[in-house]
Amino acid sequence: MTVGNLYYAQPLLSSLRNVFHISTVAAGTLITLTQAGCVIGVLFLVPLGDRLEKHGLITLLLTVTTLAQVAAGLATGFPMLPAASLISGAASVVAQILVPFTASLAPDHARGRIVGRVMSGLLTGILLSRMLSSLLSDAAGWRVVCLGSAALTALPAVALRAALPRHAPTTAVPYVLTGPGFRHTPVGVGLFALVGAAGAAIVPLAGHWADRELARPMTGLTFAVAAIAVTAFAVAGFGQHSIVLLAPAAIVIGMVVQTTLMLGRHTIYRLDATARAGLNSAFSATLFLSATLFLSATLFLGGAPGSQLGSIAHRAGGWGAVSILGAALPLLALLYWRTEHRSARRKTAPVFG
Repeated sequence: MTVGNLYYAQPLLSSLRNVFHISTVAAGTLITLTQAGCVIGVLFLVPLGDRLEKHGLITLLLTVTTLAQVAAGLATGFPMLPAASLISGAASVVAQILVPFTASLAPDHARGRIVGRVMSGLLTGILLSRMLSSLLSDAAGWRVVCLGSAALTALPAVALRAALPRHAPTTAVPYVLTGPGFRHTPVGVGLFALVGAAGAAIVPLAGHWADRELARPMTGLTFAVAAIAVTAFAVAGFGQHSIVLLAPAAIVIGMVVQTTLMLGRHTIYRLDATARAGLNSAFSATLFLSATLFLSATLFLGGAPGSQLGSIAHRAGGWGAVSILGAALPLLALLYWRTEHRSARRKTAPVFG
């Protein structure tokens, strides 16, 4: 319910473009500003989870998100939507406060498993948000999506305010796939997003591996699986018009990405028990910045600034070039893991004499 606000707008861009008579790039600014707001929130609001009482902070952010979504649903002109998107994106990072809060409340022996359950819920929300947005907009229009998201955000605001324990501060340290290149319907976009549910399903298992001190070897294994998935990316590159061909790539890559994210979160949470929100802030900001750089080509159909990697690839060679770029990234990650793994083994090797 909370994280879905970052993704509801993605299937709506075609509808908004027609309603407000704006260009594809102008409509795409909603996605950019939502993600930009999210980065701002991750950098400047999430660290407050260590410095302020979390109960009140979570309630405040959920309230702001609700009001921003109401403003979007009642917008009389397009300029109101980018402003609401920026505010909603920043306040929706409440999810990044809830995850380390969960880690603080969970017992040591089950922290990975419990955080994995919460992350699975968040990822399911991400996936279902696109599906829900597609179906609602097709049946009742885009305003119902915005106002409905406001209602869905208000529910956890009330529930969490009543259920969460008060927690004192711990530190004082300051796609669009509907475009002409793909020709999918909004419902098709929602269905494509749904196939990524396999990534959410594997997160609890990744948490179990983390609890068993298998984070390092399983990270290497997931990178290897991602490297094998080059074939899946190639299939996706040639199957841009077919959800059936795109689905295997989404499933494989989704499982790999979510496993590595879960193992990474578990590892950083062990660095400093008093600053988990701040650690999560740095971790998540890196993720959102990477996502913004890589996915912009899909969101804008290549109309984003040329300084972005995904946009450069898209302009140079279309979807096939983006697929090759995506296939190269896990190979680089695997090479880095091998170097880092060897370095770690040298540091822990016994010394004689």
